[in-house]
Order: sequence, then structure tokens, then C-alpha cells
Amino acid sequence: MVSTGLIFDQLITGLAIGGRLFLIAVGLSLIFGVLDVLNFAHGVLYMAGAYAALWSIGAVSVPALGTLGAGFWPGLIIAALVAGALGVFIEAGFIRRIYDREPLDQLLLTFAFVLMLTDVIRTTFGSGSNVVNPPALLAGNITLAGGVTLPTYRAFVILMSIIVLGAIFAVLRSTNIGRLVRATSSDRDMAALLGVDVPRLYTLVFFVGAALAGLGGALAIPTQSITPALGNQVIINAFVIAVIGGLGSFSGAFVGAYLVGISIAVGSLIVAGAGQLLPFVAMIVVLLVKPEGLFGGAEA
Repeated sequence: MVSTGLIFDQLITGLAIGGRLFLIAVGLSLIFGVLDVLNFAHGVLYMAGAYAALWSIGAVSVPALGTLGAGFWPGLIIAALVAGALGVFIEAGFIRRIYDREPLDQLLLTFAFVLMLTDVIRTTFGSGSNVVNPPALLAGNITLAGGVTLPTYRAFVILMSIIVLGAIFAVLRSTNIGRLVRATSSDRDMAALLGVDVPRLYTLVFFVGAALAGLGGALAIPTQSITPALGNQVIINAFVIAVIGGLGSFSGAFVGAYLVGISIAVGSLIVAGAGQLLPFVAMIVVLLVKPEGLFGGAEA
């Protein structure tokens, strides 16, 4: 018999997993929604953010540079900037040249970066796993009503995902750059005729999507083991989330990420090993019943 306390703990764990996964899934959806590019290298950008954060806090060193030792909070910014810069390099240097070609070409190109960047990370930082503690400010637990405790760091990750979702909607719906992004995603050629610098806008969107993935990777370092295989693990879940929620849908990415996170954490309480199986079962059901995803086509 599974205790109520264990179920609650696993639910909180699932919500924290969902919060991290949302940051990579929403970046994937942003890039696909605006650029119409399936970026298979997005998981590697998540991993790059994780290692940049590890370097920032001094957990790993870079040959000839050593460790930065700036701490966890600067590491969040550094991780986002490193991943964003890698995203700009990939988009401006390579993907921009094949926008008008078949989606398979884009997928193969970005998969090539998965292989190359994974080897770069492995060569630079080694193949070992890295685990760190949460920052002192977020250590410990929050006591809720009834004496129930909530790990402070997991609550922080969940809060960050909510803040990011709100910020994305605020920018897209209330700012000039947001209106340009929405216009370009609707009709790229018309936006270009009206004077929008489409290539520069695409690069900006790719930077933001990659930076969100890097931030997600940085937030992952106190909660899971970080290895060079991290990118391959997380990109699968990111695509599952995108399919469930609807490619290009930010609300769908949010709901899908939390559904996947909870199913991963709670599923194993039902049947051993079901935690990794349930997200794929959910994806298959969505593809059969509503192929466009739960929120596909629902956002302007």
C-alpha cells in the first residue's frame, strides 16, 4: 500500500521535473512556431547550459581556463547566455541556409550538431557524472498547512516555469517585438515586404529559445546527475511534450511538461518502470485522438 505522504512527495517531484522540462519544451515550441524548424539539437543546448552552470559554481573546469567559481545565481545567467550563443551560431551559420528545404534536411543538420557538441562536452568535461547541492538560499523545506513540507528548490523551479510562461505571453501580446514575431510566424514573406528584418528576427527567436533551454539545464544541476548523455535523454521528453501539447503552443508545452513530469514521477508507484512508459502512451493516445495536440492551433 502506497502512503499518502509518498504520493505527495512524488507529485512534487513530478511538478519540479515538469518545470525543468517546460523550459526546454517551450523553447522548442517557440523555434518551431516562428521558424518552422524542428531543432533536434535543443537537448544539447540544455546540456550546454547545465555544464556552463557547473563551471560557474566551480564543479567542473575548462582546460586552460580552470573554474569560474562565480556561484549558482550568476551561473543561471551564464548558462542562458552560453546556450543562446550556441543557438545563434547554429541558426545564423547553418540553419539559415536551409530554411526553404525539406524538414528532413533541418532535422539531419541539427542531429549532426547533437553528435558534435556531445563529443565536445565529453572531451572538455569528461564522461563522469556531476551532482551539486542547491544554493544555500534554496536549501531546506517550506512547511505547508497540516505539517506537509515542500522542498524549497523544487518550489523555486516550479515558480520559474510559471514566470517564464507569463513573460513569454506578456512579450508576445504586449510589445512591438512580440507583434513582429507573431506577424512573421503567420506570413514570413508579407512581413519581409513590410520591412521586417526576418533573418535578424529569426536569430533573436532562436537565441531566446536556446537560452531557455540553457536555463532549464542550469536549474537541473541540483536535482539530477549531469552527464554528456543528458541532451539525448531530455530531447526525447521535449518532443513528447511538444506532440502532446501541440507543436508551437506555449500553453500546450506548459501543460504537456507537467503531465509528463507527473507521469514520470508517479507512474513508478503504480507499476515498476511505468514512469518512463506513460509519457509515450499518452503521446500515442494524443496522436490517435487529436493529432494536432491538446492545444494545437489554439493560440494566436
